[in-house]
Amino acid sequence: MSPRTAPGASTALLTDHYELTMLQAALADGTAERRCVFEVFGRRLPEGRRYGVVAGVPRVLDAVRDFTFDEAALARLRGVLDERTLDWLAAYRFGGSIEGYAEGELWFPGSPMLTVTGTFAEAVVLETVVLSILNHDCAVAAAAARMSTAAHGRPLIEMGSRRTHEEAAVTAARAAYLCGFTATSNLAAGERYGIPTTGTSAHAFTLLHDTEEAAFRAQVAALGTGTTLLVDTYDITRGIETAVEVAGPELGAVRIDSGDLAVLAEQARAQLDSLGATGTRIVVSGDLDEYALAALAAAPVDGYGVGTSLVTGSGAPTAGLVYKLVEVEGRPVAKRSTSKVTQGGRKVAVRRHRPTGTATEEVLGVGAAPPREPHDRPLQVPFVVDGERVPDLPSLEESREHLRRALVTLPWDGLALSKGDPALPTTVLPPAAPGAGGGR
Repeated sequence: MSPRTAPGASTALLTDHYELTMLQAALADGTAERRCVFEVFGRRLPEGRRYGVVAGVPRVLDAVRDFTFDEAALARLRGVLDERTLDWLAAYRFGGSIEGYAEGELWFPGSPMLTVTGTFAEAVVLETVVLSILNHDCAVAAAAARMSTAAHGRPLIEMGSRRTHEEAAVTAARAAYLCGFTATSNLAAGERYGIPTTGTSAHAFTLLHDTEEAAFRAQVAALGTGTTLLVDTYDITRGIETAVEVAGPELGAVRIDSGDLAVLAEQARAQLDSLGATGTRIVVSGDLDEYALAALAAAPVDGYGVGTSLVTGSGAPTAGLVYKLVEVEGRPVAKRSTSKVTQGGRKVAVRRHRPTGTATEEVLGVGAAPPREPHDRPLQVPFVVDGERVPDLPSLEESREHLRRALVTLPWDGLALSKGDPALPTTVLPPAAPGAGGGR
Protein backbone atom coordinates (compact mmCIF):
# COMPACT_ATOMS: atom_id res chain seq x y z
CA MET A 1 0.00 0.00 0.00
CA SER A 2 1.32 3.41 -0.90
CA PRO A 3 2.22 5.63 2.10
CA ARG A 4 0.20 8.40 0.46
CA THR A 5 -3.01 6.41 0.61
CA ALA A 6 -2.53 4.39 3.78
CA PRO A 7 -5.16 5.16 6.44
CA GLY A 8 -3.95 7.92 8.73
CA ALA A 9 -1.33 9.20 6.28
CA SER A 10 -1.35 12.75 4.94
CA THR A 11 -3.59 13.13 1.91
CA ALA A 12 -2.43 16.67 1.09
CA LEU A 13 -0.51 15.84 -2.08
CA LEU A 14 -3.66 14.23 -3.45
CA THR A 15 -4.68 17.81 -4.25
CA ASP A 16 -4.32 19.17 -7.79
CA HIS A 17 -1.75 21.73 -8.91
CA TYR A 18 -4.41 24.15 -10.14
CA GLU A 19 -6.07 24.21 -6.71
CA LEU A 20 -2.83 25.42 -5.15
CA THR A 21 -2.41 27.95 -7.94
CA MET A 22 -5.85 29.38 -7.11
CA LEU A 23 -4.93 29.37 -3.43
CA GLN A 24 -1.75 31.37 -4.03
CA ALA A 25 -3.58 33.94 -6.15
CA ALA A 26 -6.41 34.28 -3.61
CA LEU A 27 -3.95 34.78 -0.77
CA ALA A 28 -2.23 37.46 -2.82
CA ASP A 29 -5.38 39.46 -3.66
CA GLY A 30 -7.11 39.12 -0.29
CA THR A 31 -10.05 36.91 -1.36
CA ALA A 32 -8.79 33.71 0.29
CA GLU A 33 -10.74 34.33 3.51
CA ARG A 34 -14.11 34.95 1.90
CA ARG A 35 -16.77 32.60 3.29
CA CYS A 36 -17.83 30.17 0.60
CA VAL A 37 -20.07 27.18 0.00
CA PHE A 38 -19.06 24.37 -2.36
CA GLU A 39 -21.41 21.56 -3.37
CA VAL A 40 -20.78 18.10 -4.78
CA PHE A 41 -23.44 16.92 -7.22
CA GLY A 42 -23.94 15.18 -10.53
CA ARG A 43 -25.48 17.06 -13.45
CA ARG A 44 -26.86 13.77 -14.75
CA LEU A 45 -26.79 10.08 -13.95
CA PRO A 46 -24.44 7.83 -15.92
CA GLU A 47 -25.97 6.52 -19.13
CA GLY A 48 -28.69 3.96 -18.50
CA ARG A 49 -28.90 4.49 -14.75
CA ARG A 50 -32.09 5.44 -12.89
CA TYR A 51 -30.49 6.27 -9.53
CA GLY A 52 -27.11 6.73 -7.93
CA VAL A 53 -25.83 5.55 -4.54
CA VAL A 54 -23.83 7.70 -2.14
CA ALA A 55 -20.71 5.82 -1.05
CA GLY A 56 -17.34 6.78 0.38
CA VAL A 57 -18.49 9.42 2.88
CA PRO A 58 -16.40 8.09 5.81
CA ARG A 59 -13.39 7.89 3.50
CA VAL A 60 -13.90 11.54 2.55
CA LEU A 61 -14.08 12.54 6.20
CA ASP A 62 -10.90 10.61 6.97
CA ALA A 63 -9.16 12.28 4.03
CA VAL A 64 -10.20 15.75 5.21
CA ARG A 65 -8.97 14.94 8.71
CA ASP A 66 -5.62 13.79 7.33
CA PHE A 67 -5.28 16.67 4.86
CA THR A 68 -2.15 18.29 6.23
CA PHE A 69 1.14 19.37 4.69
CA ASP A 70 4.18 17.89 6.42
CA GLU A 71 7.78 18.88 5.77
CA ALA A 72 8.15 16.42 2.90
CA ALA A 73 5.05 17.76 1.17
CA LEU A 74 6.15 21.36 1.65
CA ALA A 75 9.63 20.57 0.34
CA ARG A 76 8.05 19.09 -2.78
CA LEU A 77 6.15 22.37 -3.32
CA ARG A 78 9.03 24.74 -2.60
CA GLY A 79 9.86 26.55 -5.80
CA VAL A 80 6.37 25.85 -7.12
CA LEU A 81 4.54 28.09 -4.62
CA ASP A 82 5.65 31.27 -2.90
CA GLU A 83 6.64 31.37 0.79
CA ARG A 84 3.37 32.97 1.93
CA THR A 85 1.42 30.09 0.43
CA LEU A 86 3.80 27.51 1.88
CA ASP A 87 3.43 29.05 5.34
CA TRP A 88 -0.34 28.94 4.99
CA LEU A 89 -0.24 25.27 3.98
CA ALA A 90 2.08 24.41 6.85
CA ALA A 91 -0.62 25.54 9.28
CA TYR A 92 -3.55 24.07 7.31
CA ARG A 93 -6.29 22.25 9.18
CA PHE A 94 -9.81 22.25 7.80
CA GLY A 95 -11.89 24.39 10.17
CA GLY A 96 -15.12 24.59 8.22
CA SER A 97 -18.24 22.47 8.13
CA ILE A 98 -19.41 19.58 5.96
CA GLU A 99 -22.90 18.19 5.60
CA GLY A 100 -24.45 15.91 3.06
CA TYR A 101 -26.39 12.80 2.18
CA ALA A 102 -25.81 9.84 4.48
CA GLU A 103 -23.79 7.01 3.06
CA GLY A 104 -26.20 4.55 1.48
CA GLU A 105 -28.60 7.31 0.40
CA LEU A 106 -29.81 7.51 -3.19
CA TRP A 107 -28.93 10.50 -5.34
CA PHE A 108 -30.35 11.99 -8.53
CA PRO A 109 -29.33 14.77 -10.93
CA GLY A 110 -28.64 17.93 -8.93
CA SER A 111 -28.69 16.23 -5.52
CA PRO A 112 -26.35 18.21 -3.20
CA MET A 113 -24.78 15.07 -1.80
CA LEU A 114 -21.96 16.99 -0.05
CA THR A 115 -21.81 20.64 1.03
CA VAL A 116 -18.49 22.11 2.18
CA THR A 117 -18.59 25.47 3.97
CA GLY A 118 -15.51 27.46 4.95
CA THR A 119 -13.14 30.04 3.62
CA PHE A 120 -12.36 29.85 -0.07
CA ALA A 121 -8.80 28.82 0.74
CA GLU A 122 -9.59 25.96 3.07
CA ALA A 123 -12.40 24.55 0.90
CA VAL A 124 -10.93 24.89 -2.59
CA VAL A 125 -7.91 22.69 -1.86
CA LEU A 126 -10.18 19.74 -1.05
CA GLU A 127 -11.77 19.43 -4.49
CA THR A 128 -9.59 16.71 -5.97
CA VAL A 129 -9.38 14.46 -2.94
CA VAL A 130 -13.14 14.68 -2.34
CA LEU A 131 -14.05 13.95 -5.96
CA SER A 132 -11.50 11.19 -6.41
CA ILE A 133 -13.08 9.27 -3.53
CA LEU A 134 -16.74 9.93 -4.27
CA ASN A 135 -16.53 9.43 -8.04
CA HIS A 136 -14.93 6.02 -7.59
CA ASP A 137 -16.95 4.74 -4.66
CA CYS A 138 -20.30 5.98 -5.98
CA ALA A 139 -19.62 4.39 -9.38
CA VAL A 140 -18.88 0.98 -7.87
CA ALA A 141 -21.80 1.33 -5.46
CA ALA A 142 -24.32 2.00 -8.22
CA ALA A 143 -23.14 -1.06 -10.13
CA ALA A 144 -23.21 -3.18 -6.98
CA ALA A 145 -26.73 -2.06 -6.05
CA ARG A 146 -28.02 -2.98 -9.51
CA MET A 147 -26.32 -6.36 -9.25
CA SER A 148 -27.80 -6.99 -5.82
CA THR A 149 -31.27 -6.26 -7.18
CA ALA A 150 -30.68 -8.59 -10.14
CA ALA A 151 -29.45 -11.38 -7.84
CA HIS A 152 -32.84 -11.53 -6.06
CA GLY A 153 -31.36 -12.30 -2.66
CA ARG A 154 -28.78 -14.85 -3.79
CA PRO A 155 -25.34 -14.29 -2.21
CA LEU A 156 -22.83 -12.19 -4.14
CA ILE A 157 -19.08 -12.40 -3.64
CA GLU A 158 -16.85 -9.50 -4.71
CA MET A 159 -13.89 -10.96 -6.63
CA GLY A 160 -12.46 -8.02 -8.60
CA SER A 161 -9.11 -7.33 -6.94
CA ARG A 162 -7.09 -8.50 -9.93
CA ARG A 163 -8.88 -6.15 -12.28
CA THR A 164 -8.12 -2.76 -10.75
CA HIS A 165 -5.55 -0.72 -8.80
CA GLU A 166 -4.54 -2.41 -5.56
CA GLU A 167 -6.01 0.34 -3.35
CA ALA A 168 -9.12 0.71 -5.52
CA ALA A 169 -9.69 -3.02 -5.00
CA VAL A 170 -10.02 -2.50 -1.25
CA THR A 171 -12.41 0.43 -1.51
CA ALA A 172 -14.43 -1.28 -4.26
CA ALA A 173 -14.96 -4.22 -1.93
CA ARG A 174 -16.25 -1.81 0.71
CA ALA A 175 -18.66 -0.15 -1.73
CA ALA A 176 -19.90 -3.55 -2.89
CA TYR A 177 -20.58 -4.69 0.66
CA LEU A 178 -22.44 -1.44 1.36
CA CYS A 179 -24.73 -2.28 -1.56
CA GLY A 180 -25.65 -5.84 -0.65
CA PHE A 181 -22.71 -8.06 -1.54
CA THR A 182 -22.23 -10.68 1.17
CA ALA A 183 -18.47 -11.13 1.11
CA THR A 184 -15.20 -10.27 -0.63
CA SER A 185 -12.12 -12.22 -1.59
CA ASN A 186 -9.96 -9.19 -0.68
CA LEU A 187 -8.31 -9.79 2.68
CA ALA A 188 -7.22 -6.16 3.07
CA ALA A 189 -10.87 -5.08 2.83
CA GLY A 190 -11.77 -7.67 5.43
CA GLU A 191 -9.07 -6.42 7.79
CA ARG A 192 -9.74 -2.71 7.25
CA TYR A 193 -13.53 -2.65 7.13
CA GLY A 194 -14.65 -5.86 8.83
CA ILE A 195 -16.19 -7.28 5.64
CA PRO A 196 -16.63 -11.08 5.59
CA THR A 197 -14.03 -12.75 3.38
CA THR A 198 -14.29 -15.96 1.41
CA GLY A 199 -12.72 -17.70 -1.56
CA THR A 200 -12.15 -20.98 -3.31
CA SER A 201 -9.29 -22.24 -5.45
CA ALA A 202 -8.31 -21.27 -8.97
CA HIS A 203 -7.66 -23.43 -12.01
CA ALA A 204 -3.96 -23.21 -11.20
CA PHE A 205 -4.47 -25.43 -8.12
CA THR A 206 -6.08 -28.15 -10.21
CA LEU A 207 -3.40 -27.87 -12.90
CA LEU A 208 -0.68 -28.13 -10.24
CA HIS A 209 -1.74 -31.67 -9.42
CA ASP A 210 -1.33 -34.73 -11.60
CA THR A 211 -5.07 -35.33 -11.65
CA GLU A 212 -8.25 -33.43 -10.84
CA GLU A 213 -9.02 -36.03 -8.19
CA ALA A 214 -5.70 -35.38 -6.46
CA ALA A 215 -6.39 -31.65 -6.42
CA PHE A 216 -9.86 -32.14 -4.96
CA ARG A 217 -8.57 -34.54 -2.30
CA ALA A 218 -5.90 -32.05 -1.27
CA GLN A 219 -8.42 -29.21 -0.99
CA VAL A 220 -10.93 -31.27 0.97
CA ALA A 221 -8.19 -32.55 3.30
CA ALA A 222 -7.13 -28.99 4.03
CA LEU A 223 -10.51 -27.22 4.13
CA GLY A 224 -13.10 -29.89 4.84
CA THR A 225 -16.09 -31.14 2.89
CA GLY A 226 -17.82 -27.76 3.21
CA THR A 227 -15.39 -26.25 0.71
CA THR A 228 -16.23 -25.16 -2.85
CA LEU A 229 -14.59 -27.19 -5.62
CA LEU A 230 -13.92 -25.64 -9.03
CA VAL A 231 -15.21 -28.24 -11.47
CA ASP A 232 -14.69 -26.76 -14.96
CA THR A 233 -10.92 -27.02 -15.45
CA TYR A 234 -11.38 -29.98 -17.79
CA ASP A 235 -14.84 -31.53 -18.19
CA ILE A 236 -17.64 -30.28 -15.95
CA THR A 237 -19.64 -33.50 -15.86
CA ARG A 238 -16.58 -35.52 -14.90
CA GLY A 239 -15.49 -32.80 -12.51
CA ILE A 240 -18.77 -32.91 -10.59
CA GLU A 241 -18.65 -36.69 -10.46
CA THR A 242 -15.12 -36.61 -9.08
CA ALA A 243 -16.00 -33.86 -6.58
CA VAL A 244 -18.80 -35.92 -5.06
CA GLU A 245 -16.67 -39.08 -5.07
CA VAL A 246 -14.00 -37.24 -3.10
CA ALA A 247 -16.08 -35.13 -0.70
CA GLY A 248 -19.25 -37.18 -0.54
CA PRO A 249 -22.80 -35.80 -0.74
CA GLU A 250 -21.96 -33.30 2.01
CA LEU A 251 -19.80 -31.28 -0.40
CA GLY A 252 -20.43 -27.59 0.27
CA ALA A 253 -20.49 -26.23 -3.29
CA VAL A 254 -19.18 -26.51 -6.82
CA ARG A 255 -18.10 -23.49 -8.85
CA ILE A 256 -18.50 -23.08 -12.59
CA ASP A 257 -16.43 -20.30 -14.14
CA SER A 258 -17.07 -20.53 -17.88
CA GLY A 259 -19.51 -21.51 -20.60
CA ASP A 260 -23.27 -21.05 -20.89
CA LEU A 261 -23.87 -20.72 -17.18
CA ALA A 262 -27.65 -21.11 -17.27
CA VAL A 263 -27.47 -24.40 -19.17
CA LEU A 264 -24.52 -25.68 -17.17
CA ALA A 265 -26.21 -24.84 -13.87
CA GLU A 266 -29.30 -26.84 -14.88
CA GLN A 267 -27.15 -29.81 -15.85
CA ALA A 268 -25.05 -29.53 -12.70
CA ARG A 269 -28.10 -29.42 -10.47
CA ALA A 270 -29.58 -32.52 -12.06
CA GLN A 271 -26.27 -34.37 -11.79
CA LEU A 272 -25.66 -33.38 -8.17
CA ASP A 273 -29.17 -34.44 -7.19
CA SER A 274 -28.73 -37.79 -8.96
CA LEU A 275 -25.54 -38.35 -6.96
CA GLY A 276 -27.29 -37.62 -3.69
CA ALA A 277 -25.63 -34.23 -3.22
CA THR A 278 -28.94 -32.42 -3.00
CA GLY A 279 -27.56 -29.86 -0.54
CA THR A 280 -24.47 -29.00 -2.56
CA ARG A 281 -24.71 -25.43 -3.79
CA ILE A 282 -23.83 -24.15 -7.24
CA VAL A 283 -21.76 -20.96 -7.49
CA VAL A 284 -21.07 -19.35 -10.86
CA SER A 285 -18.56 -16.72 -11.92
CA GLY A 286 -16.94 -15.42 -15.08
CA ASP A 287 -17.55 -11.93 -16.53
CA LEU A 288 -20.88 -11.45 -14.78
CA ASP A 289 -22.67 -8.11 -14.69
CA GLU A 290 -26.18 -7.09 -13.67
CA TYR A 291 -27.63 -8.16 -17.00
CA ALA A 292 -26.04 -11.61 -16.81
CA LEU A 293 -27.31 -11.97 -13.24
CA ALA A 294 -30.83 -11.07 -14.33
CA ALA A 295 -30.61 -13.66 -17.12
CA LEU A 296 -29.71 -16.32 -14.54
CA ALA A 297 -32.71 -15.55 -12.31
CA ALA A 298 -34.50 -18.80 -13.25
CA ALA A 299 -31.39 -20.98 -13.18
CA PRO A 300 -30.63 -23.20 -10.15
CA VAL A 301 -27.77 -21.00 -9.01
CA ASP A 302 -27.07 -20.46 -5.32
CA GLY A 303 -24.47 -17.70 -5.47
CA TYR A 304 -22.36 -15.55 -7.73
CA GLY A 305 -18.78 -14.32 -7.91
CA VAL A 306 -18.47 -10.93 -9.62
CA GLY A 307 -15.23 -9.19 -10.55
CA THR A 308 -14.33 -6.99 -13.50
CA SER A 309 -17.72 -5.41 -14.18
CA LEU A 310 -18.17 -4.51 -10.53
CA VAL A 311 -14.85 -2.79 -9.84
CA THR A 312 -15.06 -0.84 -13.11
CA GLY A 313 -18.58 0.43 -12.43
CA SER A 314 -20.18 -1.91 -14.98
CA GLY A 315 -19.71 0.51 -17.86
CA ALA A 316 -19.73 3.70 -15.76
CA PRO A 317 -16.28 3.91 -14.09
CA THR A 318 -17.01 7.36 -12.68
CA ALA A 319 -20.17 8.78 -11.16
CA GLY A 320 -19.62 12.08 -13.01
CA LEU A 321 -19.71 14.20 -9.84
CA VAL A 322 -18.45 17.80 -9.72
CA TYR A 323 -17.40 20.15 -6.88
CA LYS A 324 -18.70 23.64 -7.54
CA LEU A 325 -18.66 26.99 -5.77
CA VAL A 326 -22.30 28.05 -5.26
CA GLU A 327 -22.11 30.84 -2.67
CA VAL A 328 -19.65 33.61 -1.69
CA GLU A 329 -20.28 35.66 1.46
CA GLY A 330 -23.94 34.68 1.35
CA ARG A 331 -24.34 35.64 -2.33
CA PRO A 332 -25.31 32.90 -4.83
CA VAL A 333 -22.83 32.39 -7.67
CA ALA A 334 -23.20 30.10 -10.69
CA LYS A 335 -21.61 29.07 -13.97
CA ARG A 336 -23.41 30.03 -17.15
CA SER A 337 -21.28 27.99 -19.57
CA THR A 338 -23.21 26.14 -22.26
CA SER A 339 -24.15 22.60 -21.09
CA LYS A 340 -22.49 23.28 -17.72
CA VAL A 341 -24.95 25.70 -16.14
CA THR A 342 -25.16 25.44 -12.35
CA GLN A 343 -27.75 26.69 -9.88
CA GLY A 344 -26.26 29.20 -7.47
CA GLY A 345 -26.92 29.21 -3.75
CA ARG A 346 -26.77 26.55 -1.05
CA LYS A 347 -29.38 23.82 -1.59
CA VAL A 348 -31.50 22.21 1.09
CA ALA A 349 -32.88 18.84 0.00
CA VAL A 350 -35.90 16.77 0.98
CA ARG A 351 -37.38 13.64 -0.54
CA ARG A 352 -41.12 13.68 -0.99
CA HIS A 353 -43.20 10.50 -0.46
CA ARG A 354 -46.73 9.23 -0.81
CA PRO A 355 -48.50 8.10 2.40
CA THR A 356 -47.62 4.54 1.34
CA GLY A 357 -43.91 5.35 1.60
CA THR A 358 -43.18 5.43 -2.14
CA ALA A 359 -40.86 8.31 -3.04
CA THR A 360 -42.18 10.74 -5.65
CA GLU A 361 -39.55 13.47 -6.10
CA GLU A 362 -36.43 15.18 -4.81
CA VAL A 363 -37.12 18.81 -3.89
CA LEU A 364 -34.31 21.34 -3.48
CA GLY A 365 -34.78 24.70 -1.83
CA VAL A 366 -32.21 27.37 -2.63
CA GLY A 367 -31.09 29.15 0.51
CA ALA A 368 -33.90 27.69 2.62
CA ALA A 369 -35.67 24.40 3.19
CA PRO A 370 -38.62 23.68 0.88
CA PRO A 371 -42.05 24.16 2.46
CA ARG A 372 -42.59 21.00 4.49
CA GLU A 373 -45.17 18.43 3.42
CA PRO A 374 -46.38 15.57 5.65
CA HIS A 375 -44.21 12.78 4.25
CA ASP A 376 -41.04 14.70 3.43
CA ARG A 377 -37.71 13.30 4.59
CA PRO A 378 -34.77 15.72 5.01
CA LEU A 379 -31.72 14.33 3.26
CA GLN A 380 -28.73 16.25 4.58
CA VAL A 381 -27.04 15.51 7.88
CA PRO A 382 -23.99 17.15 9.52
CA PHE A 383 -20.63 15.43 9.27
CA VAL A 384 -18.14 18.11 10.36
CA VAL A 385 -18.95 21.24 12.36
CA ASP A 386 -16.30 23.97 12.75
CA GLY A 387 -13.56 21.49 11.93
CA GLU A 388 -14.75 18.82 14.36
CA ARG A 389 -16.18 15.55 13.13
CA VAL A 390 -19.66 14.78 14.41
CA PRO A 391 -19.58 11.81 16.79
CA ASP A 392 -21.47 8.54 16.31
CA LEU A 393 -21.81 8.63 12.54
CA PRO A 394 -23.39 5.48 11.07
CA SER A 395 -21.36 2.30 10.78
CA LEU A 396 -20.93 0.43 7.51
CA GLU A 397 -23.62 -2.05 8.61
CA GLU A 398 -26.01 0.79 9.40
CA SER A 399 -25.33 2.43 6.04
CA ARG A 400 -25.98 -0.90 4.34
CA GLU A 401 -29.38 -1.04 6.01
CA HIS A 402 -30.04 2.61 5.08
CA LEU A 403 -29.59 1.76 1.40
CA ARG A 404 -31.81 -1.29 1.67
CA ARG A 405 -34.62 0.87 3.09
CA ALA A 406 -34.07 3.62 0.51
CA LEU A 407 -34.32 1.23 -2.44
CA VAL A 408 -37.63 -0.08 -1.16
CA THR A 409 -39.12 3.42 -1.49
CA LEU A 410 -38.43 3.73 -5.24
CA PRO A 411 -41.31 3.37 -7.69
CA TRP A 412 -41.41 -0.16 -9.14
CA ASP A 413 -39.77 0.90 -12.41
CA GLY A 414 -36.96 2.71 -10.59
CA LEU A 415 -35.11 -0.60 -10.15
CA ALA A 416 -35.36 -1.60 -13.81
CA LEU A 417 -32.08 -2.37 -15.57
CA SER A 418 -33.30 -0.96 -18.87
CA LYS A 419 -32.48 2.60 -19.86
CA GLY A 420 -34.92 5.20 -18.64
CA ASP A 421 -35.41 8.49 -16.87
CA PRO A 422 -34.19 8.94 -13.30
CA ALA A 423 -36.43 7.10 -10.86
CA LEU A 424 -37.31 10.42 -9.21
CA PRO A 425 -37.50 13.89 -10.77
CA THR A 426 -35.57 16.72 -9.13
CA THR A 427 -37.43 19.97 -8.53
CA VAL A 428 -35.44 23.11 -7.69
CA LEU A 429 -37.54 25.78 -5.98
CA PRO A 430 -36.63 29.42 -6.67
CA PRO A 431 -34.49 31.21 -4.07
CA ALA A 432 -36.38 32.48 -1.07
CA ALA A 433 -37.15 36.20 -1.16
CA PRO A 434 -35.11 38.36 1.27
CA GLY A 435 -36.70 38.24 4.68
CA ALA A 436 -38.89 35.24 3.82
CA GLY A 437 -39.30 32.51 6.37
CA GLY A 438 -38.33 28.87 5.98
CA GLY A 439 -34.85 28.51 7.31
CA ARG A 440 -32.78 25.37 7.33
